Amino acid sequence: MTRIGQICTDVFIKNPCKSAQSVSSAFQLYSISGLKMIKEIEIALFPTEIQSEPIVFQRIADKLEIPIESISSYQILRQSLDARGRQPLFKWRVNVYLDGSVPITEPFIADIFKNVENGKRVLIIGAGPAGYFAALELIELGLKPIVLDRGKDVRARRRDLRAIQQLGVVNPHSNYCFGEGGAGTYSDGKLYTRAHKRGNITKILKLLVEHGAPTAILTEAHPHIGSNKLPNVVANLRETILKYGGEVHFDHFVTDFILEKDHIKGVIVNQNKIIYGEATIVATGHSARDIYQLCFDKKIRIEAKPFALGVRIEHQQSVIDQVQYRQSPRPDNLPASSYSLVCQADKRGVFSFCMCPGGLVVPAATSPEEIVVNGMSMSRRDSEFANSGTVTSIEMEDLKAYQSKGVFAAMAFQRDVEQKMFRAGDGSQKAPAQRLTDFVNRKLSVDLASTSYIPGLFSAPLHDLLPAFVYKRLRLGVLEFGKMMRGYMTDNANVIGTESRTSAPVRIPRNPETLMHPETTGFFPCGEGAGYAGGIISAAMDGQNVAKAIAKYLNVT
Repeated sequence: MTRIGQICTDVFIKNPCKSAQSVSSAFQLYSISGLKMIKEIEIALFPTEIQSEPIVFQRIADKLEIPIESISSYQILRQSLDARGRQPLFKWRVNVYLDGSVPITEPFIADIFKNVENGKRVLIIGAGPAGYFAALELIELGLKPIVLDRGKDVRARRRDLRAIQQLGVVNPHSNYCFGEGGAGTYSDGKLYTRAHKRGNITKILKLLVEHGAPTAILTEAHPHIGSNKLPNVVANLRETILKYGGEVHFDHFVTDFILEKDHIKGVIVNQNKIIYGEATIVATGHSARDIYQLCFDKKIRIEAKPFALGVRIEHQQSVIDQVQYRQSPRPDNLPASSYSLVCQADKRGVFSFCMCPGGLVVPAATSPEEIVVNGMSMSRRDSEFANSGTVTSIEMEDLKAYQSKGVFAAMAFQRDVEQKMFRAGDGSQKAPAQRLTDFVNRKLSVDLASTSYIPGLFSAPLHDLLPAFVYKRLRLGVLEFGKMMRGYMTDNANVIGTESRTSAPVRIPRNPETLMHPETTGFFPCGEGAGYAGGIISAAMDGQNVAKAIAKYLNVT
C-alpha cells in the first residue's frame, strides 16, 4: 500500500502567526523543555465561534490569564457538544503551547512494521474490525496473518447490497453483515465505545487515520467515519496487511476445523481447501450462525448468551433537532442531533441502540426469508431522517419455551422472530411497520410515514408479530422515552421490525488470561461474534489483545 499522503495538522494544531515550524503528520509527540511551556485546559465555544481562530485564541488567553502573544499554538484533545443549556456549546479540551514551544512529528505506526512473509502462520476467520486489527497487531509482533473471509472485498460487496436493497435478494455470504470490513463498514462506522480499559483506543484511531479516515476522529467525543468513507479505509487496511507479508482471501467460507486431540491445526475452506496455521482466531461477527453450529458439531464448547431485540424507530431529523436544540431547522454550524435513551420496563432494560442521526434504515438479513433492519449514516449525516434501534434485554429466563434448543436457545428465538416478520410480508425485503402512536395503542396503521428504507414498508401489527413480553417492554419503554424527550412521541415516526442483531446470541468461552478456548488449544475466540465486543472499536481492541495473547502462546517476543 502507498502512504495515504501527509495529513494536514491544521485540523487540530493552530498557529496564530502562520510561521511556526510546519509538521508533516497528524500524529504528534509533544516535546517541551519545561512544564511551563504547555498547559492543558478546557474552553467553551458557541457554534458560531469554533471556526474563528482569533476568538479561540482569546478564549485560551482569558482562561490562562496571559497575553495572546505568548501562545504559540494549540492542539484540540477532545471535542464534545453540550446541548443541555439554552444554547448549545462546544466543549474543547486543548493543549496550549507557550513561549515558542512547538510539536515534533511522530512516525506512522505502520511504518515500523516489518515483513512477516516467513513468520509463523496465524489463521484469522473474518475480515471485520476484530480480524483486521488482529492482523495488523500480529504483523507488528512478527507473525504472519492469513485472513479468510466468506464474503467479498469491500467494493465487490456493494453489488450484493444493491441486490438486497432493490431486488430483495439475500446473498448469505455477502450482505450488510458479511464481507470485508464486517457489519460496521456499511452500517455507519461509529467509533464510540465505553470500553476504554480494554486496550489502546488511540492506536486504533491513529491507524484508521493513517489509512484515510478523517483526522477529526482523533478528537471527537463520538467519532464517526460514515458508510461512504469507511470502505476506502478498510481497503487500505487490507493493502497494509498484504504489503507486509500477510494474506487476505475472500470467498473463503470455513466449513470445517482440523482438530487433533483438542488442538486446532487448521481449517477447511469451501469444503475442499485445507489451510494450516499454528493458531486460529475466530472473529466471524455476531451473525455467523453456521460457525456456532460447526463449533457445536466439533464439540468445541459454546454457550447461550443474553442479547437484545426490538425494533428500529425512524423520525424526521428535524423533529430530533427541535427536541435537542430547541430550534429547527438547525443552523449549519450544528451537526444532526442524536439521542441516547434508557429506562427499566417490566424489570428489564429498554434502550436506544446504534442511533443514526441524518441516517438511513437498511436491510441486514443474512439469510433468505428473514427480515432484519439496521441503521447507517453517511459522513455528512445529511439525510432528512434519524433512526435508532429500540430494544429490550433478552435474558435466558425469558426463553423457557426454547429450553430444548440448549445452547442455541437465544439464537433460535432470534431467528423465529425474524422469520415471522418475513412471513407477514410479500416475500420481499419490505419491512413490517406501524406509526409510533399506533404501535403504543395497538392499532394497525392506515398508512405509514415517509421512510428512508429503500425496499419499502408495509403496515403490519407489530404488537402481535413481536413476542408478547417483548412488545410489552418496548411499549412501556417508548412511553417513558416520550416523557424524557418532548416531541419524541409523534404519529409522524415509524416503528420498523425487526432490530435483532444487536449482539451475538451465543458466546464462545475463553480463558480470561490466555484468551484461548479453555478446552481447544490454539483456538482463540475474538470480537463480537465470540461475545467479547460490541462495536468497531471494542472489536478492534479485542483483536489486538488476542494477537498479543497468540504471540505469548507461540513464544514470540
